[in-house]
Amino acid sequence: MIDAAFYCMSSRIYFLGAVGLINSLRLAGHAEPVYLLDLGLTPAQRELISPHVTLVPAPRDAHPWLLKTVAPLRHPAQVMVLIDADMIVTRPLAELIESAAPGRVVAVRNEIDRHVPQWGELLDLGTPRRQPYLSSGLVFLGGSVGGEVIRLMDACQARADFDLSVDFSRKGAPDHPFRYLDQDVLNAILSTRVQADRVIALDNRLAPNQPFRGLRLLDQRALRCAYEDGEQPYVVHHYIRKPWLEPMYHGLYSRLLARLLLEPDVAVRVPESEVPLRMRSGPLARLERHRVDVQDLVRWYLRDVIPEWIGARVAALRRRRADRAL
Repeated sequence: MIDAAFYCMSSRIYFLGAVGLINSLRLAGHAEPVYLLDLGLTPAQRELISPHVTLVPAPRDAHPWLLKTVAPLRHPAQVMVLIDADMIVTRPLAELIESAAPGRVVAVRNEIDRHVPQWGELLDLGTPRRQPYLSSGLVFLGGSVGGEVIRLMDACQARADFDLSVDFSRKGAPDHPFRYLDQDVLNAILSTRVQADRVIALDNRLAPNQPFRGLRLLDQRALRCAYEDGEQPYVVHHYIRKPWLEPMYHGLYSRLLARLLLEPDVAVRVPESEVPLRMRSGPLARLERHRVDVQDLVRWYLRDVIPEWIGARVAALRRRRADRAL
């Protein structure tokens, strides 16, 4: 049996997303340990989730986006799976864990194609080769190779300029070599210190982001969804705007999250009063969903017709509010 573990992070405002992730892992048949880095959960949240995860205190003197390595360094495993709290597992991940176990790194191709030749020199890693640019949201790190990647990530992140990178409060400097800080650092390491045949790049459609084009929900209770050709993703990922924080269209991710928060067969049960009305059942919830759906669809339409600078200012304001709430 492979010694594997999952690692994620959550603050108080990301708690419902983290609960959805953990419940989806358990429903997918994963009994492996989950280590949750505590970025400021409330006492009630800690009490609710602590029977199901190992809570890891977060350092107080570092930005949350630089802390992905903390829990795996404190609690290493043969295969360490880094997974974001805004993901829902829709299919067992056992085959990916097995692929990583002999000393490989398995991750998903990012939607953007990015390569920065200066990475290696700036981090003293050597010359980076050209290869697929991988997301840091879901990464399987196996064996001694995976352990070395985690150690290098932890050391190298501190050398990159955080203030020039992207987070929810700013767009970052377009020409900054580490604009997508933890993700750029990961790719810098993979393209210099890990042999090419030890890196497995999964197709992006196996871990899609919203609006999940071409993906259909087949069985909400079983968390099953698929494309027209029958291929099923491993996870669905709702980045930037969060459905449990902001009123938005009740789409595929929101429907799955509602199932994971409210159905009686889940591992972590949250009080229904903590779940947004639009995600609950009953006539009032249906009315709220309809109101929000119409509002969100109008917002998407206006994005296509209002001046770009206005949309950019609104997005920046939203990012600043989210950053202050962490």
